[in-house]
Formats: sequence, C-alpha cells, structure tokens
Amino acid sequence: MTTTYATTEERRSAVRVPLEEPRTLFDRTVAWYCRRQFGEVLDNALALMHHRKVLKALFAFEKKVTTWDRLDPDLKVLAQAASAAMIGCSWCMDFGYYAAHSAGLDTTKLSEVPRWRDSQAFTPQERRVLEYAEAMTATPPEVTDEMAEALRADLGNDGFVELTVMVAVENERSRTNSALGLTSQGFKDHCEISGG
Repeated sequence: MTTTYATTEERRSAVRVPLEEPRTLFDRTVAWYCRRQFGEVLDNALALMHHRKVLKALFAFEKKVTTWDRLDPDLKVLAQAASAAMIGCSWCMDFGYYAAHSAGLDTTKLSEVPRWRDSQAFTPQERRVLEYAEAMTATPPEVTDEMAEALRADLGNDGFVELTVMVAVENERSRTNSALGLTSQGFKDHCEISGG
C-alpha cells in the first residue's frame, strides 16, 4: 500500500525553519551530494543549511556512525525505528526504512515496530532491543539493570555500548527533525515502487 505524502510546498510550509533552495557553493554541493545519494535533497539538510557549522559537524559525525560494526545491522535498524516511533518522527521512520532497504537489510518488520508488544513478528532478542530503545527514549530514561544485563548477554559489551549510543543518536535525529517540523518525504514509497 502506498502512502500519500504532502507536496513539497505543503511540507515546506509546515516546517518551523524555511527550507530554501541552496544558494552558496557549499549548500549547492550538499544538495548535489543528497541528490546523488538519495535522489532528492533531504529536508533536514535544507533546514540545517541555516547553520553551516552544525550541518558540517552532524554530517561528519553521521559518516563516522556508519563505520560502527559491533551490532547486527538489523537490530540497529529496529532500535532506531523504535526510538523514532516513540518520539513520533515520521521523517525518521520514512528515511530509516529507505536507508535500511538501500542497505539490503530486512525491512519486513519495520511497520510492526510501533506495535511490537502486540506483534508476533519479533524474536525474544529483538523484543529486548525494542524494549531497551523505548526505555532509553523515555523522559526520564526507564532503563533497568535487568534490561542491560540481558542485552549484554545477547550482544556482548561492545554490541551493548553500540546499541546504547545508536539509540541516543536516533534520539538526537528524531527530536531535532520533529522539533523542526519535518515530515515524511516519501522515501519509503520509492522502495515500494522499485519492488521492495
């Protein structure tokens, strides 16, 4: 089933900071990179162009995040989706699906993440990851020693640390994008059109 998204103009009018076409050479370079990588300019990149130092720092950090490899990528995607869903960031849910699909990861369970407690789609380990991601995302965090101990047994210390930081990273992404008023750009639809 294909979701209907707002037009570019409708999306941009609802955002809390103007999403203007790139003007400087740096901004045009970022836009070119986005179009090459993702097929269009990311709304969050347009928003962050208002503060070049922030944009550069986040892009550099995100590039480093992609090199982390101690946590199973499918578990990482589930944790990120749980955090984004709890915060209510439709942009992150949409782009997260696209990123997972583009990386060849299992996307079949992502639509079940917001209702994972009632779904039969998840393994016990995946349920522990989802529970932990939600507990970390709660304000204040609701992580227990028992959750941490079970996940350390599942993932090892290095995997547990990566999971913890990935949930924190997704909190930063989702809270930023939600606060800026960004909504889905329709990336998931691109995957469905291409047969995914």
